[in-house]
Amino acid sequence: MDLKQHIDKENLPQHVALIMDGNGRWAKQRGQERIFGHEQGIEAVRDTVKAAVEIGVKYLTFFAFSTENWCRPHKEVETLMDLLVQAIGTETPELNENGVKLQAIGDLEALPAKCREKLGEAMELTADNDKLTVTIALSYSARWEVVHAVQKIAQKVAERHILPDEIDEEMFVNALETANTPDPDLLIRTSGELRLSNFLLWQIAYTELYFTPVYWPDFRKRHFFHAIIDYQRRERRFGKIPTTETLLSKNT
Repeated sequence: MDLKQHIDKENLPQHVALIMDGNGRWAKQRGQERIFGHEQGIEAVRDTVKAAVEIGVKYLTFFAFSTENWCRPHKEVETLMDLLVQAIGTETPELNENGVKLQAIGDLEALPAKCREKLGEAMELTADNDKLTVTIALSYSARWEVVHAVQKIAQKVAERHILPDEIDEEMFVNALETANTPDPDLLIRTSGELRLSNFLLWQIAYTELYFTPVYWPDFRKRHFFHAIIDYQRRERRFGKIPTTETLLSKNT
């Protein structure tokens, strides 16, 4: 069945965020080291990007590496960083071909110099693309982001550029890592875990959540399309009461 035929192009989520979970468990089931799962997960990223381009989603944000992940064994972290450098170099030409812009959020200064260099090159090469914006969250946590935003605003107060009572929601949003990106409409988490893991906590205040038992290395276009179809069956109310049509459908 062609799931794309069931997707309403007039009701697409503008921004889809993804927590890519289950790489290690997927590898363990196959008697492999955890890094094997991360390697295979690159194909899932590639397939998801293609799916988003095909249907017209404008923003994807992938949670690739959290600040907490630095606590993992040194060998695994080192290998992940090497894999990141390799993947960026391999995928950048295809991103350009598909009109995809690459950007990154998080404490990027914590990344190895080679990672920052490759990431910077890829972002510069894809900067003019406008079909889809792909954001990679690296060395990222939502709590770190909020603290960092508060520090930036506090510095402006200390330098007397603004007064404390001038601080409002818009100013805070503009101090976040995602200042130039709309909040996610849909968040997908793989592997069956039902938590947010310190990801985009401010931005997902009204985001629709979708959890799937599929491990990330097995995630493909059809799974992405299933999530979109599920999203389109929901009514987003943003705190308002349900529409009459929705109430009637629930009572029939």
